[in-house]
Amino acid sequence: MNRGIVYALGAYLSWGLFPLYFRQIAAVPALQVVAHRTLWSLAFVAIVMLATGRLAWLKGVSLATWRRFALSAALIAVNWLTYVWAVGHGQVINASLGYFINPLVNVALGFAVLHERPRPVQWLAVGLAAFGVLWLTVAAGTLPWVALVLALSFGLYGLMRKTAALGALEGLALETLILAPLALAGLAWWWQAGDLAGQTAVDWAWLIGTGPVTAGALLLFAAGARRIPLATLGIVQYASPSLQFLLGVFLFHEPMDANRLVAFGFIWGALAVYSAEGLWQTRRMLRCSVANEIVEGA
Repeated sequence: MNRGIVYALGAYLSWGLFPLYFRQIAAVPALQVVAHRTLWSLAFVAIVMLATGRLAWLKGVSLATWRRFALSAALIAVNWLTYVWAVGHGQVINASLGYFINPLVNVALGFAVLHERPRPVQWLAVGLAAFGVLWLTVAAGTLPWVALVLALSFGLYGLMRKTAALGALEGLALETLILAPLALAGLAWWWQAGDLAGQTAVDWAWLIGTGPVTAGALLLFAAGARRIPLATLGIVQYASPSLQFLLGVFLFHEPMDANRLVAFGFIWGALAVYSAEGLWQTRRMLRCSVANEIVEGA
């Protein structure tokens, strides 16, 4: 349990610190960064699998699995592209907003797609978050599209992976394998056009590093998720957008006016309601389980 929390916290802190990493290559176009991230993630995952002898699964991948992961690969590519663009264009606070509302987007997607029945308090949390987004939209005169694209793409990605037949590492390997031909073609095109000429050895070192940092955070998350309850994981996940928010406000000095603060207040309130209700339900189920064991034992 304690190791699981450390692993999960390590993953979410890594994701929370990603803005510091991607700011180092902010001059590189976001599409090129995603192409590099795809190829170097694939290379890193392939090395890990070769070292651990975990390549046999690839032979048994069905056509249906290839199709499912082609869709999840497209979703994660959209998510990566939006996030890298946001970091490079002073939109870290909006990116953090996307990951703050992501758990509540998951509730809505579960209702719409999986026909799950959210509890009334969960609907209250979704409503509060929706009001926060609406407030921000009216105040700014435009939709917070960065936040919404990040939340929806990652929510749909999680939905696809929820019923996937592969584990976290194998899934990332398959997704990057599907995206690799496009990434290679794109880099070849940019190289021929001379668009890569201005990139230094330091730039390439940062770009190559996107593979290990991407896969490393995912491995930490997978290790943590296996060891701790879902309710605990749900609380720990807020470390990532919280850290991004703090970086955006205090390090990158992005604007945080009163309207934004009100909107975030509603969303933070929604998350507090959602988390408290989840913890209460978990403790209630545990008490019921213990009571049933006592009755059966008697």
